[in-house]
This record gives sequence, structure tokens and C-alpha cells, in this order.
Amino acid sequence: MTKPVVFIHGLWLHATSWNRWLELFAQHGYDPVAPGWPNEASTVADARANPDAVADQGIDDVTNHYAAIIAALDGPPVIIGHSFGGLITEKLLGQGIGAAGVAIDPAQIKGVLPLPLAQLRSGMPALANPANLHRAVSLTSKEFRFGFGNAVSQEESDALYDAWTIPSPAKPLFQAAAANFVLHSEAKVNTKNTDRGPLLLISGTADHTVPDVVTRSTLKQYRDSTAVTDLKQFEGRGHSLVIDNGWRGVATAVLAWLKENDL
Repeated sequence: MTKPVVFIHGLWLHATSWNRWLELFAQHGYDPVAPGWPNEASTVADARANPDAVADQGIDDVTNHYAAIIAALDGPPVIIGHSFGGLITEKLLGQGIGAAGVAIDPAQIKGVLPLPLAQLRSGMPALANPANLHRAVSLTSKEFRFGFGNAVSQEESDALYDAWTIPSPAKPLFQAAAANFVLHSEAKVNTKNTDRGPLLLISGTADHTVPDVVTRSTLKQYRDSTAVTDLKQFEGRGHSLVIDNGWRGVATAVLAWLKENDL
């Protein structure tokens, strides 16, 4: 039986941004799918046309949505998430869901303390207005350039923005930002689970949205678990590393790690 793989995107990208990954993983014998977030339209155009459809979705809403999708699969999948999709991946794996997880530039979980200025600025399109908590928010091309496309050319950043960006719920950002001040935060992950599958954390050292220091701090949260937890850093790469011209290098590294772990 081929191993299922579930891809989970983060804020402001559409599920179809994983299409090239789906093709590559299928070529390597996996059975990959990339379902959208709750109520996400099937196309970028339709998602942009109806932003309210995804408003007010929180971290647990999204986690439960993917848990239900995974429960319907033939077997436990490898879960691969980017940004907030990475946080969701960590939550699912901590709950014992999935055979393994890959969290690429994962949004900060409860317990992670560093908050670099670049990360704060990247979140401002949502966090600047408290009323956005229950709204869906879109990025401008300039905001996308700072948060995602800072390590590629202006031309490529604009092309990625035009191809893949959609409105996304602001609630997860508010939840992550306040996680360390909320007792039962939805951004909390069971990092002590020793029975979970292997986890690979990936960071881009030029990432503004989830700076490398944040991902390294995330790794430290797993120090009390004996389960496999690895970190791979990509020098000079930004938050767009899963969709920009260097995506294949990241995907190939993930495939190699899966092979090393007999997955």
C-alpha cells in the first residue's frame, strides 16, 4: 500500500500552491493530497471572491478539520505543513495522529518566547486591528513581499502573490500571539509525547514571518520527548520557500528525510 501524505498550507496561500509537491511525491510512490482549510473554495479566484467564508476559523477548528480528513484515509499519513500548517502538523502529531510530520517554517507554538521585529511586522496586516479577530484578511503585494517574498526578486514575489494568495482568517494569528498568556491556548502542542512519529522542523534563515530563531526555539520545546525530532535549515531562504523557484530543493530534502526514517 502506498503511504498517504497530507499537505497543509498556512495563512494567505491556497491549497493548490502544493500542486508541484503533489506531483513530485506521487512520482516517488506516495499517495498525496492537499485539502484546503475549512470552507476554503476550490480555486484561488473563488476564494478571493468570498473571503467571509473562511472568517473566524481558529487553530482548533482547522486542526479538527484535518483530523477528520486523516481519519478517513486508509492508514496514518505523513503530514507536511507550512507556516500555520506547520503548527497544525505539530498539534496533530502531538495528539498521536499521523505516522510522521514535517513542519516547514511553523508558526510559533505556546512556549516559544522569541518575537523578532520582522515577525511582528509580518503579522501586522491582521494584528494591527483587534476587530480583525473574527474577520478574514488579505495581504497587499507589498505586505506579501516583506512576509513571504523577501528572499526572491520583486518580479518573482509579485508572480507568487498573483498566483497563490487568498484571504485567510486572522484568528490563528491572534491565538498564537497571545499563546504564552493564555492558560489553555489553542497554540499549545503536546511536545512531550514520546510515542508520536518522527518530526522534522524546517526553517529558512532569511524568513521574516517565522524567523529561524523561532524555529530553533520550537525545537527546544521538544527536549523532553525521546521521539525523533530533527531540524534542517535552508540558508538565505524566506517564507516562500515551498512555492518559489527553490521549492524542489526543499521537497527533495523532505523526501530524503522520509527515506532515512523508513517512511
